[in-house]
Amino acid sequence: MTDFDNATKSIRKIEKEILQLKSEIADTRQGLGLELLDPELKKIMEENTRLRHRLEILQSSVKREQSSASGNDHVVFSILGQLQQLFAEAITKAYPGVTVPAVITISSSAKFGDYQCNSAMQIVQQLKQQSIKASPRDVAEKLITALDHSINFIEKVEVAGAGYVNVFLSRTHGEKYVMNILKEGVLAPRQERKKVVVDFSSPNVAKEMHVGHLRSTIIGDSICRFLEFLGHDVLRINHIGDWGTQFGMLIAHLQDRFPDFQSVSPPISDLQAFYKESKVRFDSDEAFKKRAYECVVKLQSGEPSYLKAWNLICDVSRKEFQTIYNRLDVKLIERGESFYQSRMQQIVAELKCSGFLEEDEGRLIMWGEDRNGIPLTIVKSDGGFTYDTSDMAAIKQRLHEEKADWLIYVTDAGQATHFQTVFSCARRSNILDQTKHRVDHVGFGVVLGEDGKKFKTRSGDTVKLAELLDEGLKRSMDKLIEKERNLVLSPEEMRAAQESVAYGCIKYADLSHNRNNEYVFSFDKMLEDKGNTAVYLLYAYTRIRSIARTCGGDFANNMQKVIENTNITLEHEKEWKLTKVLLRFTDVILLITKNLSLHHLCEFVYEICTTFSEFYDSCYCIKKNAKGEIVEVNASRVLLCETTARILGKCFNILGLKPVHKI
Repeated sequence: MTDFDNATKSIRKIEKEILQLKSEIADTRQGLGLELLDPELKKIMEENTRLRHRLEILQSSVKREQSSASGNDHVVFSILGQLQQLFAEAITKAYPGVTVPAVITISSSAKFGDYQCNSAMQIVQQLKQQSIKASPRDVAEKLITALDHSINFIEKVEVAGAGYVNVFLSRTHGEKYVMNILKEGVLAPRQERKKVVVDFSSPNVAKEMHVGHLRSTIIGDSICRFLEFLGHDVLRINHIGDWGTQFGMLIAHLQDRFPDFQSVSPPISDLQAFYKESKVRFDSDEAFKKRAYECVVKLQSGEPSYLKAWNLICDVSRKEFQTIYNRLDVKLIERGESFYQSRMQQIVAELKCSGFLEEDEGRLIMWGEDRNGIPLTIVKSDGGFTYDTSDMAAIKQRLHEEKADWLIYVTDAGQATHFQTVFSCARRSNILDQTKHRVDHVGFGVVLGEDGKKFKTRSGDTVKLAELLDEGLKRSMDKLIEKERNLVLSPEEMRAAQESVAYGCIKYADLSHNRNNEYVFSFDKMLEDKGNTAVYLLYAYTRIRSIARTCGGDFANNMQKVIENTNITLEHEKEWKLTKVLLRFTDVILLITKNLSLHHLCEFVYEICTTFSEFYDSCYCIKKNAKGEIVEVNASRVLLCETTARILGKCFNILGLKPVHKI
């Protein structure tokens, strides 16, 4: 028996050695491990790795060049993206052992070119660590030598100062860009089409919309417009508060104070007053509290009379909300808390079955992946559900039923921690797969009054959104009359201008600030016609649009014919300066794709308008004689005006601004 055991051990040892030899042979075929025996071989293998990396870069460059020849790609050309790739390739070619990113910035002055590569200093630092001495200027010169000089959008590159590489764009490329905007339209950079759900606005039933809903509504709508421009399939969700104990309170109170509410709907202001009264009774009257709970049970069990009462209450609020949305030109699909009731029961059962819920003082809670912060309360101690429950049900419904690729929640910054926990719990329970799904919480700061405190009425009440819009209309009309626009505009044109200015200035004042910060709401500032305001931009756009009409003929009636018969030339420095700003459109759009911050677009349109003003002051488009008769039209410059107007128009549409022909 001992001989048999020894033979078995020997066979197993031989099998193990065979497996090890097979593994070593496989590694050897791939060149793995050999470098440990031969330092020279190690260097050769490292060089081989660098060469393979360079080959991949060259192959991607070839693909890029092939795709850029496919027609409309230059219309959506990313200058920053292309420069970053070109200089990344140059860095790898000139310094294979260096891992420094290509740092590209817009030049602060035309004498330093249009863009700069500022990577030389970092390269010098890495070379120093490798005991290689080099000056930033020498490195910059070497980068220029390694640069692909066949790229047609670059006119020249040169070294300046202590190693900056200045890049000058080609005017010929700028001329082609302008012509293609005119021929093909303002196109979005190509993106993989995604199904995106955007959750925004979210008022509560039985309450009037107030200034607290302003930012979510405006920012959410603009994000939707932006994503729709990119070609995504966008579902705009209004997650309203239309379910819960408060409806039992309200129905019980209405039975006492407004008994015919099922046949005569109370106004929203009365409904809000009733809601406040019912809350006071609920907190102070035990008998009323008991009856309110009984109403909730009857509502949730589907008793017809209580469902009818609930629907009537919701309809009053829904009509009021829609009035606000119509005024702001905001489109939404309502999905209230009630929509998720059956789904909440399902999600609780699933989370419980999978062992994700833990008992805590009678509650059922769920922790995120790292068990940090505050857990979600999925079931209350009385067995009821919470906002946490509905958020978990909603994220599952949106990802699994709607088949969304991307979820965006637009709420105040104070809810950031809550949504990070929701996302973490969704990942932990395998509802959210980060390899397939993108989720963003788009937070924002509060609106402040001119006293620097939270925006309130003089009496200390929350500012109602309808009253805020009414005040905007009044002030915009006063502004138009002050500028004597009523003497040249018809009543219909005055109304259009009034709404354009009023709603535009409110939206733009919000969007032009970094959404992460608080901002001061001031009608006086937002209605100024100078500086970065909607009024200034709307006036500038109307002025630009009027140029072609003033020219008359084909410029006013058949612009396409002018486009087909005109060659754009950018000879004057101000023409070229304006075009270079317009060329940045795609890069601004791509930046917003990453951070969903619309203030970048506001800064861009303001720069367009101020640069256009410089161009228009220096370059004539129309020449007139002493009698005011047109004697010459510079068609190329008029078409540059048209291009500017088209890009501005697209930006305005994303921002939700409505320009008018006369203002």
